[in-house]
Amino acid sequence: MHVSERSQRITPSPTLAISAKAKRLRAQGVDVISFDAGEPDFDTPAHIKQAAIDALNAGFTKYTAAAGTDDLRAAICEKLQRENGLAYEPANIVVSCGGKHALYNIAQATLNPGDEVVIPAPYWVSYPDQVLLNDGKPVIVAATAETAFKISPAQLAAALTARTRLVVINSPSNPTGTVYTPDELRALAAVLAAHPTTLVISDEIYEHNLYDGNEQWSIARYSDDLKRRTLVTNSFSKTYSMTGWRLGWTACEKPLADAIGKIQSQSTSNPTSFAQAGAVAALRGPQDCVAKMCAEFDRRRKRIVQLLNEIPSVTCLLPGGAFYVFPDVSGLFGKTLNGSTINSANDLSEYLLSHAKVSVVPGEGFGAPNHVRLSYATSFGQIEAGVARIKAAVA
Repeated sequence: MHVSERSQRITPSPTLAISAKAKRLRAQGVDVISFDAGEPDFDTPAHIKQAAIDALNAGFTKYTAAAGTDDLRAAICEKLQRENGLAYEPANIVVSCGGKHALYNIAQATLNPGDEVVIPAPYWVSYPDQVLLNDGKPVIVAATAETAFKISPAQLAAALTARTRLVVINSPSNPTGTVYTPDELRALAAVLAAHPTTLVISDEIYEHNLYDGNEQWSIARYSDDLKRRTLVTNSFSKTYSMTGWRLGWTACEKPLADAIGKIQSQSTSNPTSFAQAGAVAALRGPQDCVAKMCAEFDRRRKRIVQLLNEIPSVTCLLPGGAFYVFPDVSGLFGKTLNGSTINSANDLSEYLLSHAKVSVVPGEGFGAPNHVRLSYATSFGQIEAGVARIKAAVA
């Protein structure tokens, strides 16, 4: 059977793959504790659900404009001005079927064959593959735990060439929880100022998952020129626990928004009509639900880091945002555990799922093969029980 060369450039999402394995085991009656999914375990707040129900009951079930309803695009502009200090018009906004879709649309709208995209590592698993799917070349810039997984201005400058079309900035970060400070972003912005044809993706999907006084800043705030070249992406999934609603968005200059909207009109067309009504309620309604979820994530964050650092040969930084921890497990490499030799993070993940019935995501898919990612978007009890299983399994 012939399949496209394009489809063979990429690999399946490792987070979805490990999650599927864990779900299969649970379907067989196995008690698996999952740290794999980047999905809040809270229900979508009631007022958001009710807005979608009301829209359904009112017959709001037909096509909308491909780029989203006027009401939702206006609500996104209000949010960007209110929370981020960024002024946009509805014509600058494209609402897509999730944050991943928004990012894929950007790659479609901006990349030509051979264009380079600078991606700091560790990175979200889909960034490089989306570039490859659109005939671009990922340029990976590695950061380490010693720099709190942040790249330096010098590293960024060294990675930029005449072929660089995009630079990706994700703060707070998946998978590390790293948060760039305003001053650190300003230093990166200064480097980008010398490359006026380079566009920037500012992926701000975890902007409300912040701890220890950290601030979320968009690099688009640093100059009018940089705002013109920045595509701000976000989603309703993490902030409002709306993962299954599949709603994300991009804010950018109108020529780019027009290109993205045109591409979307020929692929998915509009996001689900009544889901957009729920998104308007999310942005314009009470925000106390966001603070409550973040407070609980903070409690879990501190506990999981404490427990992981009690495991010999495992070290884990305290993340400043998102809802992931990214421990270094390379101290376990070369060891034989219950007859299984652990030579990689992937080996460890397979071993933990088989022997401890705990699912974690190996770091290879994030460009960090010495690490595994655990999501603490699960209950406090599951965190304690799951890490206890890991500790026993590697003892």
